[in-house]
Amino acid sequence: MPDGTAERPGTQPTERELRNAIRARLARCAPGATACPSEVARALRTEGWRELMAPVRAVAARLAEAGELEFTSSGAVVDPAAARGPVRLRPTPRLGPPEHR
Repeated sequence: MPDGTAERPGTQPTERELRNAIRARLARCAPGATACPSEVARALRTEGWRELMAPVRAVAARLAEAGELEFTSSGAVVDPAAARGPVRLRPTPRLGPPEHR
């Protein structure tokens, strides 16, 4: 989980913090369920969370490339690089656990 660094306005979370937040959120999904990237951003920062949307999506795209999650739009799997507009994140069986220090 995040160490609080991301909670400070103007401070960007590390790649590891983003990856852990994504994995932690998706680990709570029921089978077949999805999560919105904004849920991850809001878990990291209650104010100014919108500025975390691009970094969350970028790290999620790398996790998708590794096979840990899928990007969906209107219920269909989409390529993260081509996805426009609202997307959801769906865990796959390959989702890794959050990393510990």
